[in-house]
Amino acid sequence: MELLKRLTETAGIGGREERIRSIVIDELRDYVDEIQVDAIGNVIALKRGSGSGKKVMISGHMDEIGFIVTYIDDKGFLRLNPVGGFDPKTLVAQRVKVHGREDLDGVLMPGIKPIHLMTPEEAKKSLAVSDFFVDLGRSKEEVEKLVRIGDFVTLERDFLEIGDNFSAKALDDRAGVYIMIEAIKGLSKHDVDIYAVGSVQEEQGLRGATTSAFGVQPDIGVALDVTIAGDIPGGSPHAQITALGAGAAIKVMDSASISNYKLVDFMRDIAEENGIKYQMEILPRGGTDAGAIERSRTGCPVITLSLPTRYVHSNVETANKKDLEATVELLTKFLENAHKGDFTL
Repeated sequence: MELLKRLTETAGIGGREERIRSIVIDELRDYVDEIQVDAIGNVIALKRGSGSGKKVMISGHMDEIGFIVTYIDDKGFLRLNPVGGFDPKTLVAQRVKVHGREDLDGVLMPGIKPIHLMTPEEAKKSLAVSDFFVDLGRSKEEVEKLVRIGDFVTLERDFLEIGDNFSAKALDDRAGVYIMIEAIKGLSKHDVDIYAVGSVQEEQGLRGATTSAFGVQPDIGVALDVTIAGDIPGGSPHAQITALGAGAAIKVMDSASISNYKLVDFMRDIAEENGIKYQMEILPRGGTDAGAIERSRTGCPVITLSLPTRYVHSNVETANKKDLEATVELLTKFLENAHKGDFTL
């Protein structure tokens, strides 16, 4: 879990993935034949197969949700613009890192009265992301020496193992990046050429997967991401999407892509033949890099393997250790057998 801890605790929002990119390159360097970084920052690592020439692109996005600094007020407080989607209810009373000329600790709060001073009407007011500011505990003059407009800000949270689970910020999608790296490391003989892509700017519209898929021209695309685990109080069984501990999630569809049904059946067969625990996923809202790969050039059959995760897009995202292992194993077995499948429609 040490690699996943490093990946989740390292900062990198859309357009500022350089710290994560360095980890991905270092981890893959000894296991692939070529590594390149394209014009917008995607890592594209090629591991050649033994023969067919069929190209499989696997993609996990390196970016996390966060903010950029838009304004420094007269008291040194920072105002922010989100880079990715937040629920304001998850942001109250959080700690952040402001990545300026050095990394600075800060407190994230909305510009509202303390509960002691609120009227009942004020207490009912809904929050917006635009209500939030960062307190660095410094004067405007001090802040301006260290922070510039456009610097990025991330939520601050340590990786934590809790029982059979683990919790961290940025499991979306450092977990997918981890699954990709571990599968590449664990591969035995494989026939297909594997393009392992650490993509950028997924949270801003699948941008990195769009350009990398255009260049790779894959025959098969596999996105690696998290998905909603709604197995918590307040949810209903029919709407939970996935559950922790029930295995890797094989996606049927989401709002960005519909998985190739032959790929779905092939992945399910591999799981059953190898005793890998799995569950099926249909996500009504949200998408993955598969949506971009599917639309590349003249089209590509795609599927997503997902890690069931509670509290997605918060800094306490939580997943299960055995589900993580199952997803790595399923991806590895798929890559070793992908040449056997016919996914034409």
